[in-house]
Amino acid sequence: MLKDSSSYIFTSESVSEGHPDKICDQISDLIVDIYMKADKNSRVACETLATTNRVILSGEVKINQNHDQVKEGIIEEKIREKIKEIGYEQKGFHWKNLKIENYLHQQSQDISQGVDSSSFTGAGDQGIMFGYACSETDSLIPAPLYYSHMILRELSHFRRNNDSFFGPDSKSQVSMNYEGNQPKNIDSIVVSTQHLESIGNHQIRKKVLEIIENSIPNSLLPKSEKILINPTGRFVIGGPDGDTGLTGRKIIVDTYGGAAPHGGGAFSGKDYTKVDRSAAYIARYISKNIVASKLARKCLIQLSYAIGVADPISIYLKADKESNLNTENIIQIIKKYVDLSPNGIKNHLKLDRPIYEPTSSYGHFGREFIPETGSFSWEKLDLAEKILNEY
Repeated sequence: MLKDSSSYIFTSESVSEGHPDKICDQISDLIVDIYMKADKNSRVACETLATTNRVILSGEVKINQNHDQVKEGIIEEKIREKIKEIGYEQKGFHWKNLKIENYLHQQSQDISQGVDSSSFTGAGDQGIMFGYACSETDSLIPAPLYYSHMILRELSHFRRNNDSFFGPDSKSQVSMNYEGNQPKNIDSIVVSTQHLESIGNHQIRKKVLEIIENSIPNSLLPKSEKILINPTGRFVIGGPDGDTGLTGRKIIVDTYGGAAPHGGGAFSGKDYTKVDRSAAYIARYISKNIVASKLARKCLIQLSYAIGVADPISIYLKADKESNLNTENIIQIIKKYVDLSPNGIKNHLKLDRPIYEPTSSYGHFGREFIPETGSFSWEKLDLAEKILNEY
């Protein structure tokens, strides 16, 4: 939400790629990429559940060609590779020993008819989607979420590149002091990270403090006593052995850390015809380019869709009060340059490619566009100059 009070503390959290829910998000997006690589017109809605030494897939799929590329054995092999890459070789969750159950089945003909009934692609479901951007960080996402992600990415980098006593499962939380609606400094930090049983709390705190200091400018850091590390004391049993994971349970981590509304739909495991995903991506793209054009410091966009209908039912845009943005004018400029039908979004952002697995940890937004693969195309700033020139 856009804050009216000028001074406040706002908190956002992040979770690592080894968090149980994030394991499931990554597997679900891995399935999307497998199908999309075989047939760019595939339809996928995949849910994953992970618990002690077990992964369960369910959902609906549709593929018209290259069926041999998505056989169950290939899917299982890729899942094991992903879990090994994340770092799970624990007794209660081991990439080699866990059981994989695949209950994916053919997509309903009713849904397929609604989505593919004409030359354009109708929305795969009804729903409302939000996009948001703000000038608090270079990546144009809220500062508390940005630094929460940064801490865990640095922790993951250390774990993967050293003989580390950290496990894959970790969480972070950053509470930011705002003055004049702008981030001033961090009030407190919480980090919980899985670790070997043989390691003492003093060693854990010392190393995590180093990682925090490498992630956040010193001018923003809180006092040492406001940095809480493994507050419960110990965190040995983690991952799906400690807490069941499920696709789509970290939607606020995936988006804006609670600083903007969320329509309710998860992203991972869904192909581009599901506007839960594609419309949220184009809404982020538009809001980011508006902020990048310097016409606003904050921008919130809502798009709404009906199943089987191409164009959005409504478009809502709100900027910070100081910008005095003519929202109706901006909406007309957006309509001129961006086709907001699912097929138009697909073409504009090139979403019919296997680009999704990298999105499933450390947020779908505020990331760098990867030209080699096409991932995070919604983070490009190629619309900002057009908006500014037309406004």
